[in-house]
Amino acid sequence: MCQIDMQKLADDARFNRFHAKVLLWCLLILIIDGYDIAVVGIALPSIMQQMGVNASTAGFMASSALFGMMFGAMVLGTLSDRIGRRWALSIGVMLFSVFTAAAGFTKDPISFSVVRFIAGLGIGGVLPVIVAQMVEYSPKKIRSLMTALMTSGYALGGILAAVLGKQLIGEYGWQAVFIAAGVPVLLVPFILKLVPESMTYLIAQRRNGELAEVARHLQPGGKHPADAQFFVPAADRMAGAPVTRLFQDGRGLSTALFWVAFFSGLFMVYALSSWLTKLMAMAGYSLGSALSFVIALNVGAIIGAVCGGWLADKFNIKWVLVAMYALGGVLLYLMTFQTLTEVRYLIIGAVGACTTGAQLVAYAFCGQFYPMSIRSTGIGMASGVGRLGAIAAPLLIGQIVALELPLEQNFLVIGGFGVLGAIALAFIKYGGPTSATPQEAVPELRPLQPTPQNA
Repeated sequence: MCQIDMQKLADDARFNRFHAKVLLWCLLILIIDGYDIAVVGIALPSIMQQMGVNASTAGFMASSALFGMMFGAMVLGTLSDRIGRRWALSIGVMLFSVFTAAAGFTKDPISFSVVRFIAGLGIGGVLPVIVAQMVEYSPKKIRSLMTALMTSGYALGGILAAVLGKQLIGEYGWQAVFIAAGVPVLLVPFILKLVPESMTYLIAQRRNGELAEVARHLQPGGKHPADAQFFVPAADRMAGAPVTRLFQDGRGLSTALFWVAFFSGLFMVYALSSWLTKLMAMAGYSLGSALSFVIALNVGAIIGAVCGGWLADKFNIKWVLVAMYALGGVLLYLMTFQTLTEVRYLIIGAVGACTTGAQLVAYAFCGQFYPMSIRSTGIGMASGVGRLGAIAAPLLIGQIVALELPLEQNFLVIGGFGVLGAIALAFIKYGGPTSATPQEAVPELRPLQPTPQNA
């Protein structure tokens, strides 16, 4: 009987149209997700003015979605290993589309915070599922690059929010950029039909027909017997309690360090995404100029994610990330110096590369660290615990702004978390793609045979 290792098939595959399809779907979902995250920071000055709230209240309003994201990442990330990734993604997209749009109809801070919390369940829940999907289906040689390209959708969503904010807020009010976020709910039926399902889920459900189709997509032109059995290595099979498995096989300390690194990285990301517009306005820049700095931050994030992913495939991804996090802290310190506006744009772009860009590569690292069966769970828990940093960031920076402390102190606080994240990453036990997840013995494989040219 022919036995086909689906993970090996995905590892050894060459990039083809199927991979492009997976990448584009994941990228599209994260662009929408990134828009829904960034839209609050873009609209925050206008919301504060219209609702008459102070900086502390505005910080709580910005953090409300982050509370939801923390629970969403943990619940949907873990649930996707049980119900399949198509349904997990569909639930997430429906939640963040409908309830972000609903925020545009609120009139007070409390109702705004409630609907943003519910939207956050979807926003946070989508990312670990999407990252696990991309890591699972990407060819091994370009896995970090493809994951970084996909996660750069977050930054593209931030750019889209800033561009639409400049066009819509002045003319139609801050509500317009929230209401526009409801359109992607129309994608849910297409996600259920067109997005590939997790290989481990298909194997657990014994859906051999779909597995055979996935195998054909991964190896175009290949063939396998009708009685072929599809499997993944023992460490990648769905068994036991997923959360407890994060601490088994020598992964315990590294799991905790991932949580610290994600806390630090997400603190930097959300401190900047929530308050950069306001901080630059406090520095004397107009709203239009302040939003341009947000665009520069997100362009830098895309460059950082792509370059970081490329470097991670060439070198050890852990040390690439250590360098990026540490450099992010240094660059945020440079923000405390007075300089030309053009130079400040370059510095902010570099900050974006080493904060948001680095965090996007960190998702790829986390996905590669854990075996397939607990990949969504591992990323979801790291992301969920890390959301505590994302929640703390707007609140803490809001307090500093409310106290009217020097602007430089905001950037020094944010930069300090970059150094903390670099230290945590440096102590994670990871020497290469397979070092953290020892594999059990698996049956001898019979590879797919290429289709004869004259058959």
